[in-house]
Amino acid sequence: MKEILRTTDPTVIAFSTALLRAEDIDCFVLDVHMSIMEGGIGIFPRRLVVADADAFRARAILRANEVEVLSEP
Repeated sequence: MKEILRTTDPTVIAFSTALLRAEDIDCFVLDVHMSIMEGGIGIFPRRLVVADADAFRARAILRANEVEVLSEP
């Protein structure tokens, strides 16, 4: 799995997930339940990951829709 996005904005995660799923790219959001630990104030970022084979295409799709993605290491 490759991390392609990290943000504290839940709308960016929802938009990105919808874009990727529309292109048949499976994605998974990590750290969704961290709000329990932080008290719901949104200081811990959520991470979006995809399979290694889909990472390049997923980044391209998100960039085309003006979503800032993490660069490849």
